[in-house]
Amino acid sequence: MTDLNRVEQLRQQILALTREYHAAQASDRLPFEPGVSKVSYAGRVFDESELVNLVDSSLDFWLTHGRYSREFEAGLASYLGTTHALLVNSGSSANLLAFAALTSERLGARRIRPGDEVITVAAGFPTTVAPIIQLGAAPVFVDVELETYNIDVSRLEAAYSPRVKAVMLAHTLGNPFDIDAVRAFCNRHGLWFIEDNCDALGSEYNGRKTGTFGDIGTSSFYPPHHMTMGEGGAVYTDNDELAAIMLSMRDWGRDCVCPSGRDNVCGRRFEQQFGTLPVGYDHKYVYSEFGFNLKATDMQAAIGVAQLAKLDEFTARRRENFAYLRQALRTLEDVLVMPEATDGAKPSWFGYLMTVREGAPVGRDEIVQALESAGVQTRMLFAGNMTRQPVFDGMRERGEWYRVVGDLVNTDRIMNDAFWIGVYPGMTEEMLAHMANVILGSVRP
Repeated sequence: MTDLNRVEQLRQQILALTREYHAAQASDRLPFEPGVSKVSYAGRVFDESELVNLVDSSLDFWLTHGRYSREFEAGLASYLGTTHALLVNSGSSANLLAFAALTSERLGARRIRPGDEVITVAAGFPTTVAPIIQLGAAPVFVDVELETYNIDVSRLEAAYSPRVKAVMLAHTLGNPFDIDAVRAFCNRHGLWFIEDNCDALGSEYNGRKTGTFGDIGTSSFYPPHHMTMGEGGAVYTDNDELAAIMLSMRDWGRDCVCPSGRDNVCGRRFEQQFGTLPVGYDHKYVYSEFGFNLKATDMQAAIGVAQLAKLDEFTARRRENFAYLRQALRTLEDVLVMPEATDGAKPSWFGYLMTVREGAPVGRDEIVQALESAGVQTRMLFAGNMTRQPVFDGMRERGEWYRVVGDLVNTDRIMNDAFWIGVYPGMTEEMLAHMANVILGSVRP
């Protein structure tokens, strides 16, 4: 037997043992016991295929972007129906990269410059807003609607000024915002549109996947999300120029597009002139952008390849779990504002978000405490009202600038009275029933 054959034989033995290990581990799980077992708001759902891919990748010991990364990028682009998809190391990095791309000098008069404005909402996750501020622009906050928990699109025109260059919004907990209204507004004023799809992968709007309506879409693959790599994220677009900018910025800002481990793909590595560098300066060390290193590892991508194959199944389970809770809690609509899908939307729900109605006989904190005491994880809607977070105190003290359009009444209502529980695919009917029973009991003892 040749050395190569022996190596392959050993690889297959290792992968077979990995499958056997997973089967043994899975058979040892304890049954769910209401009030004793913990019900997480989200978590990893996986089988032997993720472990096999992970071990297979580790045996290559190719630690950066490689064969699994390329397979994942192609698979994600195909799933979404986009021309380009780039793997990065987190959803927050995806948002940073998407926004940074719009500051590139390649975009000429349309580039976002320091002092320009970007319309967004304060009811969401901080890293939808952070890149705006980190790269010198100013967020313009508008209020959201209850029930959909998404931007109140009737306020968009009031938020516009000649300094506005973009809109950057997330689909709240998997529920798409009114994309038609936002897209029309952006088209009318010539604005960039970044679609933060981190909590909504698999959601649809008018029959089309979310994340594909904006100039750039972003995803997160953190463990609670619709699929996971542990850490990881992606940016995607149909715009060739934006894709080229993001590829450069993801990979240190370099001009060269050679993949990791390959040199001189263009055949002209030492034959070109860039800026005032010497003729023939090594193209691998020519930089056309101020970039980052935001790549994920190939081992993360190996997990992602297996997860992506399950995404449709995960999405179906999320919708089923949401429907179960909607039916089980139907008698509480006089006490709790229940989540409603946006018109034309088919969400892949990230969670089941409720707001305690004004004048209700019970408060948000009482319901949350009852759930947590019963072993059920709860979450607030992320930052609540972003402008009330300590980091904004510092901005105000330093005289740094942002705008609030009108009031943020519903944003404050969500901050004070809203909470959510999970609907992730790992939940069983026993877990869903336990959560519903605890809520019912806390509201109507």
